[in-house]
Amino acid sequence: MNIDQQVSYLMRGTEYGDPAMHKAMEDELRERLLMAEKEGRPLQIYCGYDPRTADLHIGHTVTMRKLRQFQELGHHVVFLVGTYTSLIGDPSDKDKLRPQLTPEQVQQNAETYAEQAFRILDRNQTEVRYNAEWLSKLDLADLIKLASNFTIQQFMTRENFRKRWDNEEAVYFHELFYAIMQGYDAYALDADVQVGGTDQMFNIMTAARKIMTYFGKKPNIGIILGILPGTDGEVKMSKSLGNHIPLNTSPEDMFGKVMSIPDKAMDSYARLVTRWTVEEIDAFEDAIERGDIHPRDAKMTLAREITSAFYGDVKAEAAQENFIKVFQKGESPTNIDEVNLTEETRLIDLLTQNNFVTSGSQVRRLVDQNGIKIDGETIVDPLMIITNACLIQVGKRTFINVEFNNNKMD
Repeated sequence: MNIDQQVSYLMRGTEYGDPAMHKAMEDELRERLLMAEKEGRPLQIYCGYDPRTADLHIGHTVTMRKLRQFQELGHHVVFLVGTYTSLIGDPSDKDKLRPQLTPEQVQQNAETYAEQAFRILDRNQTEVRYNAEWLSKLDLADLIKLASNFTIQQFMTRENFRKRWDNEEAVYFHELFYAIMQGYDAYALDADVQVGGTDQMFNIMTAARKIMTYFGKKPNIGIILGILPGTDGEVKMSKSLGNHIPLNTSPEDMFGKVMSIPDKAMDSYARLVTRWTVEEIDAFEDAIERGDIHPRDAKMTLAREITSAFYGDVKAEAAQENFIKVFQKGESPTNIDEVNLTEETRLIDLLTQNNFVTSGSQVRRLVDQNGIKIDGETIVDPLMIITNACLIQVGKRTFINVEFNNNKMD
């Protein structure tokens, strides 16, 4: 690709909410690429991921795919694990205080992140860093200097802070440090480009650029991407909301979860998660709009592409066949989880303790919605006792074969 083609490719899918800002970043990226070509060096690209949970989900892969595009063009990618920023937690998309994690919790979660990311990124072209490496060394004098670049008014223009302020809810001082810390990450990495979602606009486009300029460096270029909605199609994908599609799941589960998204979310998934070209995405959307393809069939095409991107064509095809068999023909699933019990157990405990659901309240909600069956019979009591071997269906996609270890029971 020539430079203009590279710029077009790398700016694809970006969202700034402001044409002037989009043009400015496009121009800066072109200038930086030309400079790198002249100097014979790769650009330094990074994106940070806070390990507040142990698992990544496909919402995280939106930025990873952009990092992979930079790798394809020969640039250096840093996968930054936010072992220090996680101690605060990013308040960017939250309208309430996030709980603080302990260093032990963060480290335990961080250990799994890079390995999951290599399902998208090129392992040989990826440098993994941890921001505790430099943030833990800052002292109070350093923080005073960094904070002097910002005003309280700048932070209070942010929607989530303003909402809490107007509702007379607390905005804690330590939450303001998050953007400053992320800005310092860009400086510490000497980043040419920082990739992030639209919820990171202030952190990237204001905090990072201000801090890098303060230290006499060329400010980083922000590549800002859209946010993938969860399986509810309404809000950002999040494990805490239970609307996520984890990377560490089975092909059948991933396929089924994509099939469960509302029709209105298909465009976002096609643009943010698939490997399709812009032309292929436009054709997909046009076919739906014209009625040339039934939404169910379109979603199946989408689910197969997304599953294939993570597991390959063979497993994606098997997942599709399994879905059709179970949900369209009513046959038994081919992929069933197994649980061995040694004693009689309440349904709600079996499901929560084996991580089939995120909470007891989710079990109660599923029961209220007639969403749990045992041996084909709809369950009305989440506290019922499981006393015999059975097949439990939770929602549309999860099947659990329960067996009893009679020796231990005796």
